Amino acid sequence: MTPFSYHQILLQVQDLNLVLGGNQILKNLNLTIHNIVRDRLNQGQVLSILGNSGIGKSQLFRIIAGLNHPTSGRVVICERGSTQPVEVQVGRVGVVAQSYPLFENRTVWGNLLIAGRLAGLSTSGAEIKASALLDRFQMFNKCDSYAAELSGGQRQRVAISQQLMRSPMFLLLDEPFSGLDPVMKDKACELISEVAGMDELMTIIVVTHDIGSAIQISDNLALMGRDRAGDGSVIPGAYIKESIDLAARGLAWRKDITFTQEFADCVKEVREKFNNL
Repeated sequence: MTPFSYHQILLQVQDLNLVLGGNQILKNLNLTIHNIVRDRLNQGQVLSILGNSGIGKSQLFRIIAGLNHPTSGRVVICERGSTQPVEVQVGRVGVVAQSYPLFENRTVWGNLLIAGRLAGLSTSGAEIKASALLDRFQMFNKCDSYAAELSGGQRQRVAISQQLMRSPMFLLLDEPFSGLDPVMKDKACELISEVAGMDELMTIIVVTHDIGSAIQISDNLALMGRDRAGDGSVIPGAYIKESIDLAARGLAWRKDITFTQEFADCVKEVREKFNNL
């Protein structure tokens, strides 16, 4: 495996707390993503956040995206060319929702140009960037198609391209493997890995409960959970109970990973940890 090292912080969740309707949803949650540098390679970062249903993953997703505000704490990002972190705001992190929402009354080309205008690009700048993305994701032949005419996999590619028009560095994916058959899951994993390799500073956060797919694409895992009292009852407030550095284990960036015993062992390990989350 190509040697790698961790460098500057790109995104950090700091002492996050969220209380809704008097209920503690998130408690003292911390999360850090560093720039991973591999010799002679463009290597973005892929972190998967895993946890049981109802643990608060969606709430954390919306806070990292800048769509919701925490009760206390903050999310900061360090954008390209800057050494000073800034608090996240709407639009600075690309968001791909589970249903891959697009402007249904617009063509693929129109969807990307709208995103470009929202990002402040000139018409020519948006067209150049849209052309490059459609070419990269082998979707140029669909530029005149409407969203309703696309397959699920094609919608996913357009939705990701749309967000890359706006935020070329940070990308949040909500349950990108939900409802997919094994073949489509593999294609989604290939797409995410391809996006990660587009730029050294590309930072992708995947929120999912699909353990196998998360291990397949990620360099790090963050497991969300809650503490339990002595009687076994759940103490409100989820946080990152454990992090697993897949890169350090030699499990990251391997196309053949799903066929190895190390992969099977890691899936089993994480599944067993779910019993205590």
